[in-house]
Amino acid sequence: MSNFKVTVIYALPNIQYSFEVNMKKGATVKDTILKSNVLQLINSLSLYNLKVGIYNKVVRLNSKIKNGDRIEIYRNLIVDPKERRRKKLTI
Repeated sequence: MSNFKVTVIYALPNIQYSFEVNMKKGATVKDTILKSNVLQLINSLSLYNLKVGIYNKVVRLNSKIKNGDRIEIYRNLIVDPKERRRKKLTI
């Protein structure tokens, strides 16, 4: 089995975490997140409550990955961006 590289991204308002991980064919999003150690670095994340995507497309934890994928861990939005823009327009 050959190895390939995948990136795991988690962004906060002031900082973005990026982890490059070597994975094997047949690995899943879950496998990659666990190997990246992002969950140990950011204690507030829980594997089974994550909303994740690959290149801005929401996927499941058991989705297979491929070379060059960018796995994104999404955080909950505090304010809906559309609502925020509406409020700025009315001020």
